[in-house]
Amino acid sequence: MSNSELERSIEAILMVVDEPVTELTLAQVLERPIDEIVEALARLEGAYGEHGFELRQINGGWRFYSRADFSSVVERFVLDGQQSRLTQAALETLAVIAYRQPISRARVSAIRGVNVEAVMKTLVTRGLAEESGVEHETGAILYRTTSYFLERLGLNSLNDLPALAPYLPDLDRLDEILDSLTD
Repeated sequence: MSNSELERSIEAILMVVDEPVTELTLAQVLERPIDEIVEALARLEGAYGEHGFELRQINGGWRFYSRADFSSVVERFVLDGQQSRLTQAALETLAVIAYRQPISRARVSAIRGVNVEAVMKTLVTRGLAEESGVEHETGAILYRTTSYFLERLGLNSLNDLPALAPYLPDLDRLDEILDSLTD
């Protein structure tokens, strides 16, 4: 199989996938060594500079994505007048799940200070969160984010989430303030 034929075969497969495909899967399907697949993907990744789409590695696999420059056009097309953005409550709940997973609904409610049952159902329905087991002490269902969540955020793994430390209050300063109030 020539390089050109290999690249076209990869393109054909990537045009029909719903989620990112790994190099290993491509190598198995195309019956080619994985290093040839990696080289072909690198060539393809660089070949779409002037197109409205790009080839990206996300969540451990490869897939075509529309370029960020065209997000408003794509959003108008996909939504077709429908409002599908997450509410502030859903975004906050999703952030708690992402940073504290696996986590029970009760723990999320305790952290947010409000009942999150309806919001959790929305996140599960939209495929952004899923059940991931049961907490041994309480029997509560635990939740985690999904690979679709990583894909939507353009992350390879949860390790790519931004650090929370810059957004948290300075605990030493908080201790000083609390100490001054008790004096």
